Order: sequence, then C-alpha cells, then structure tokens
Amino acid sequence: MAESICESFRTVAKRLLDLGLGYLALDRAASTLSTGERQRMQLARAVRNRTTGVLYVLDEPSIGLHPSNIEGLTGVMEDLIADGNSVVLVDHDIQILKKADWIVEMGPGAGADGGRVIAEGTPVDLGKNAESKIGPFFSGEEEVRTREQAAGSALFDQGKIHLSTGAIHTVKPLEVNIPKGRLTVVTGVSGSGKTTLILESLIPGLKASIDGKKLPDHVKEVKAEGISQVKLIDAAPIGINVRSTVATYANVHDELRKIFARTPDAKALGYKAGDFSYNTGKLRCPVCDGTGSISLDVQFLPDVQITCPQCRGARYAKEAEAVRLDVAGTGKGKRVQQDGKNANEAGSSETYSLPQLMSMDVNHALEVCKNLRLVRQRLQVLQDLGLGYLTLGEETPSLSGGEAQRLKLASEMGKTQSDSVFVFDEPTIGLHPLDVRTLLGVFQTLIENGATVIVIEHDLDVIRNADYIIDMGPGGGQEGGKIVATGTPEEIKKAPESRTGQFL
Repeated sequence: MAESICESFRTVAKRLLDLGLGYLALDRAASTLSTGERQRMQLARAVRNRTTGVLYVLDEPSIGLHPSNIEGLTGVMEDLIADGNSVVLVDHDIQILKKADWIVEMGPGAGADGGRVIAEGTPVDLGKNAESKIGPFFSGEEEVRTREQAAGSALFDQGKIHLSTGAIHTVKPLEVNIPKGRLTVVTGVSGSGKTTLILESLIPGLKASIDGKKLPDHVKEVKAEGISQVKLIDAAPIGINVRSTVATYANVHDELRKIFARTPDAKALGYKAGDFSYNTGKLRCPVCDGTGSISLDVQFLPDVQITCPQCRGARYAKEAEAVRLDVAGTGKGKRVQQDGKNANEAGSSETYSLPQLMSMDVNHALEVCKNLRLVRQRLQVLQDLGLGYLTLGEETPSLSGGEAQRLKLASEMGKTQSDSVFVFDEPTIGLHPLDVRTLLGVFQTLIENGATVIVIEHDLDVIRNADYIIDMGPGGGQEGGKIVATGTPEEIKKAPESRTGQFL
C-alpha cells in the first residue's frame, strides 16, 4: 500500500521538479501562486491523469521560466503527445518554438496591421520563408543585439548602489553592488530569490533611505548617493475604471479637447473644451454616459456588458460629429484656399471629428496629427514604445501586462533621469523578439538620460544585452537565495556554477 502511495506522489513530484516548482511547499495555498506557477501545476496534473485524445491549449506557458525550466516544460509537452494528445501553444520563446512540429505565424504587424496568417510550417521552413518575421531568429541570421554595452572595467565609473541584507524567506544574508547609470539584469531559476532581493529588499530600502525613514527589519544598509527616486514599472493593470483610456493616460485627450474647442465649428456652436470630455461634457453619449458600453441587468444571471447601441462604443453623442478639425492646416480648422476655391471643393482638406480620432490607432493618428506639435510628440513616444497598434480610445484596464508596463513609461521618456532608479519586473512577458528589440531601445533611452535600470528577467536576449548581471540561485527555494555570480555576460558565461551562463 505504501509503495503505491509513494509511487503516485513521486510521479507527480518529478514533473513539478522538471517544471521548476520544486521550491513550493506542499501546504502552499493555491491562491498565492503566480499565473505561471498555477499554469504549470495544471500541466503536471494533466500528465498525471494520463489522458488521451485531448487538445491542450496553453497561453504563454514560458512566462516566468528560466531557460533550464523550459527544458522541463518541453518534456511535459512531449509526454502529453506520447499519450496521444494534441498540444497548441501561444508563445514567443525561441527555445520553445524551436521544439515545435508546426508553427502558424500571425502578422505581419499588430492591431490593424495584423490578423493574417503570414507563414506556416516547421521551424526550418520558417527559417527559409522570406515572409516570416520570426524565421530569421531560427536560422541564426537575426540576433537581438541592439545596444553598446559598458566595458567591464568602466562599469562602476558613475558610482554604485550598495545593499546589505539579513536572511528573509529562503534568501540568505546578501551583500550586493549595482552599477549606477547602467542596465543591470537580475537572473536565476524560479524561486531563487530575485523578487525578494529587488522588490522586497532593494526598493523598500531605497525608498526608506530617500525619505529618511527606518529601513525594513531585514535590510542592514543601503548606500545610494545621488538617487532621489525609485520607480517600479510592473505589469499591474492601469486603473480599474473603463473611463481611463490610452489617450487620457498619455495626456493626448486633454490636448485634443483644447484644439477642438478652438475650431470655427466649436465656436459657432458655443462648445468649450470641457464639453468634449466623455466623462462630464455636453457631447458625451447620453445613453451610456460616455463609457461606450451599457450593463444589462439579466434576472438570475450576472450583468451582461454590451457595446452602447447609440454611440457604438464611440462614447460621444451624434452632435460631436458636427465639430470638424482641419488637420491639413494649422490645426485650428482654417480652410485652405486653392485657386480661389474653398479647399473642401478642391478636395484637399482633411477634416476629422474627435470620435473619429479616438477610434484610430496610434500609428494612424500620428500621421493625421502631424501638424499638431504637442499631440504628435506624445503619440510619437507611444509609437517608440512599440504601442503604435493601440487605439486611442482603448480602455487601459483591458491592456496586457506588457502593454501596461510600457504605457506607464510614456510620461518618463525624454526627462533627465540621473537621480532615478527604474525597476522592471519581467518586462518581456508576451513579447516577440522584435518587440524585445524595441524594449531594449527604451532601456537605452532611459540610460542615455542618466537613469539606472534594473530588470528581473529570464529572457536570454535581454540578459545578453545587459551591462551587468546578478545571477541568483543556484536552485529554487531552500537550494537558492544566494548570489551565484556577478559580472558582464561574458564573465557569467565562464562561471561554472551559473545555470544562466550555460544558456548564454
């Protein structure tokens, strides 16, 4: 009896270890697991059930996985297939994609520029397919190298941040130096102590030090000369209010309202800037109150959200269409004269209403608003962050974690940041290798403006582009919690005890 009980446990336990979950306590509450951990628990259970003829669909199972854990994940997939099941993955990780039997690639761009199947076949087929965007990464033609890294000897030229901590959770007492004005990447397998080191020790320690308050109990010392602010850019959703949109968050909507209030149409109809607000203005849709959707109360069932039948999601009343902005001119609605004719008759005037602009994506709006200096600058930042496919009226709570992270950065770009530390927690979640290249460009812009950038990351492309790496481990849970190696990517490659170095 004992043998069969032990055997059933060991089979599942082996899978949990393969998936990098060996650090989880058996009595750990499921509600405290991260999305990636929960997904891997479900996978291990699926393998234990020995199903056959089942289609498993996995959405980004590589999230939060160190390259060494991805090998365990592909092992689980192979077990499921060997039992006669089918597996469909939505993923961007090259390490996983190389193991696929068949790939369907969507694109070529995002949003309105995507939505088509641009290539399909084996990884080798895609490597030879000129239409494929991901193919060059399989064939080795493309590598995500986008930035000039600091020389090892010059790493600490701009100063350093020193952190000294006592033991906490499974993390041992640590002494760590982080170079100022550089891109530092914190790596290690799941559960090795990355989050504890940065999110539970460094950030609260820096904040307490800046504010002159008492350091957290386990933090012995923080030295950070010249640092006066620390900003965590995480994947938490932006707001819970459907009235928060990409345009309002990026300060584009307020500017557009002022511009529309200055048009001849608005002056003739007596509209002020406040009337163009879809929260409180006269021009908001009277049926949905400017939210773009209405909630239907269905008896005995949860409320149902539907697109507003009056404004069809535009948030504005029909009257808003009567106010047109001539974007070809100065943005003040002037009609351009051509050979004595009205420009409208000549067919060259482009006029748009505010609801029309709000329904455009950033790329299209940038083209239309090229003569509106402030709007153009703010939209350009969004495009530079790789968010050109988002529509201006898109609700911010509905954005993915990676989109929310980059949108939070919009207000920080272009400022001098020499007194700032930016911390990113897994910013590559859900990003294609080409998007990772854009993200590295964003990090470089922050660094050029003087910022210190610290990234918790498993993505090998980001790790390869780091100036300095802090590798935690060697394992997860009780087997981790130590700094295994520090240095440039070249130095980490040569560190025999670094698991990350093996994959670099």
